[in-house]
Amino acid sequence: MTEKLLAEFMDGETLKAALQRVRGAGHAALEAFTPYPIEDLADHLGLDRSRIRVAMLVGGLTTAAFAFALQWYSAVTDYPIDSGGRPLNSWQVFLLVPFEVGIFAAALSGVIAFFRSCRLPRLHDALFDIPGFERATQDRYFLLTASGDNTTDLRTVLTEAGAVAVTELREP
Repeated sequence: MTEKLLAEFMDGETLKAALQRVRGAGHAALEAFTPYPIEDLADHLGLDRSRIRVAMLVGGLTTAAFAFALQWYSAVTDYPIDSGGRPLNSWQVFLLVPFEVGIFAAALSGVIAFFRSCRLPRLHDALFDIPGFERATQDRYFLLTASGDNTTDLRTVLTEAGAVAVTELREP
């Protein structure tokens, strides 16, 4: 069973240095909580790029294609109306609705993908039980780590890296 520890730091530079030491010792750095964005922190954590844009593209294009196909089917096959000798497959007329529906579906897909990537809705997180964690939005820097298969003690590595406090995360 891997042990998860949350380390508290006074500044961002100490947090970045501790992140390097934790990775160098063979342990995993899971997440960092900071009051403002720190340059290159996401690269050091090894976080992947967000997949929200891909979800928006797929959701928007799929819904737009479905709306276009539905309009084409209803106008050409199911209920053809000969209006002034115009062709039944007048695709220019069919573009407005798929465009609007595709934009709406892309926005809705983006919101759903965002909530999923944030693991929401989640009413409670074990991090909220740690005293002082609310200061992550004010003036403290936190690093969530997990112990690896290494013999070096993770708590010792974090303390030597300059952690003010190291707390074990107990998840239900």
